[in-house]
Amino acid sequence: MASAAEQLARNLNFSTFSKAKALQQRIWFTLGALLVYRLGTFIPVPGIDPDAFAATFAQSEQGILGMFNMFAGGAVQRMAIFALNLIPYITASIVVQVVATASPRLEALKKEGESGRRKMNQYTRYLAVVFCAVQAYGVAAGLEASQGVVLNPGWFFRISTVITLVGGTMFLMWLGEQITSRGVGNGISLIIFAGIVANLPSTVVQTLELSRTGAIAPIAAFGVLVLALVVIAAIVFFERAQRRLLIQYPKRQVGNKMFQGDTSHLPLKLNTSGVIPVIFGSSLLLLPATIASFAAQGDAPQWLQVVTALLGRGQPLYLALFAFFIIFFAFFYTAIVFNPTETADNLKRSGGFIPGIRPGERTAQHIDYVLTRITVVGALYLTVVALIPEVVHNQLAVSQFIGGTSLLIMVTVTLDTVSQIQSHLVAQQYEGLVKKSRLGGGKRR
Repeated sequence: MASAAEQLARNLNFSTFSKAKALQQRIWFTLGALLVYRLGTFIPVPGIDPDAFAATFAQSEQGILGMFNMFAGGAVQRMAIFALNLIPYITASIVVQVVATASPRLEALKKEGESGRRKMNQYTRYLAVVFCAVQAYGVAAGLEASQGVVLNPGWFFRISTVITLVGGTMFLMWLGEQITSRGVGNGISLIIFAGIVANLPSTVVQTLELSRTGAIAPIAAFGVLVLALVVIAAIVFFERAQRRLLIQYPKRQVGNKMFQGDTSHLPLKLNTSGVIPVIFGSSLLLLPATIASFAAQGDAPQWLQVVTALLGRGQPLYLALFAFFIIFFAFFYTAIVFNPTETADNLKRSGGFIPGIRPGERTAQHIDYVLTRITVVGALYLTVVALIPEVVHNQLAVSQFIGGTSLLIMVTVTLDTVSQIQSHLVAQQYEGLVKKSRLGGGKRR
């Protein structure tokens, strides 16, 4: 039997959306914020020659810089003020969450509710500034090492570049938080999503042009587009897949009346962590690879040049580390967002139980067992979706904007945003039904 929320969701229509004024304001705010972000990706860092940098970027577009450019929505290609995007902030979030699992002080902060969450976010911002400053200095040094890119090399250029790039990332952090609180969807994910989508049309045109000029075989270009459609279909299927545990509630007596026991389901998503493992894994790989690639220019030690080559996009070590990070963060983030013990305690307090499983600790163990098994499948799905197109596109030298990582981010963020919009509409319709019932009750009296 469908729940009340599911029945309401089926009855949603355009008239329901037209009445949801608060939701419309949230959507307009989100679109306006994303427009501001896109405008920022076209404002270049002062002190560089755009033409010289474009020539330098074209030589390494298929490498680490190309991956950075994908996350930054083309800002790296133009060396804009948002070139670092939110990668330092995401890396800082990873570090803080990992440290929190081993630090009793940070663990206690997480349990303090809203105040603890604010302190954790503040620590994340401070660490993001440090990571951003390191990466920004590496970018400045790398630009100076490139012949003819910097108009006036020196400390003034380095300091101004660091301040500009750090300021751009801090602004994006603030903008993402505003979207999350006043808009629709997760602000951080939507900013990355907007950058990828904005470059998607030109990427498709570029792929078709390569096919027309013979740079890649027409059958290969067609195969890439078919592969993209297959990957999108697979992502939609796996992101909607659930394991639903049957929950029963015993009979209860109210006064002289005996009410029949009810049943419901506890939905466990196949991929509880969403797109977070892929973003986290990419971020961790980009940080050392970027520092190594910039430091390797010029007179760098031999071992650093070897590291740079091994961490190049499409290399075996890069793919192996990427797969490891995806699987690790799939389990790590699932453990953070879903607590089987807390879920079992809530079921016990409400009188619910899983048939054949004793309430309490045994229920928590059973939920954890099921969740672990489906997370294995979810982690493998994420790994395959992220790596298989990565290998194919690297062999064909096709743009990374239609790779597995970008498609995964686009589809996952879209599904999540649509789900949040639907939740707002369901809440709007439910409030309308409650008001009508109250007015009806008042007239009868």
